[in-house]
Amino acid sequence: MLRIFHIAAIGALIASAVYAYSIKYDTIYLAEQVAKLKHQIKREKDMNAVLAAEWQRLTRPDRLQILAERHLDLKPMAIDQLARASDLPQRQEKIDAIGRKLADLGLSEPTTTPSAGAASATAAPEQRAAPRTPAAARTPGR
Repeated sequence: MLRIFHIAAIGALIASAVYAYSIKYDTIYLAEQVAKLKHQIKREKDMNAVLAAEWQRLTRPDRLQILAERHLDLKPMAIDQLARASDLPQRQEKIDAIGRKLADLGLSEPTTTPSAGAASATAAPEQRAAPRTPAAARTPGR
C-alpha cells in the first residue's frame, strides 16, 4: 500500500513540475511577444516623427514660393480685381412659401381650441350640430 502511495506522489510531483515549466515557457513566450510589439510601436512612432519632420521641411513657405515661381505662371494681383462691399449685390429676402400659402388661405391667424370636455358640454346644441368651415370661420356674423 505504501508503495502505491509513493508512486502516486512521485507521479503528482512530476505532473506538477511539467505544468509549472509549461506555464514558465508560455510566460516567457508571451513576454517576448510583448517586447516585440513594444519595439514595433517604438519603430512606428519614430517613423511618424520622421514623416512629420519631412512634411514640415517640404511645406516651408520659402520652398513653396520658389516652386510656385518656377512652375506656375502667376501674376501679381491688380487693383481692379478688388471689390468694395457696396459693389456686392444685396442679399435677397428669404421667402416662406408655405407661410405665404397659409396666409392666402386665411389659416395664418391664431385659433382658439376649446378644451376637450368642458367646451362641448357648455356649448349650445345648435353650435355643436353645425360644423364650421374655414370660409364660415372668416365670415363675420356667423
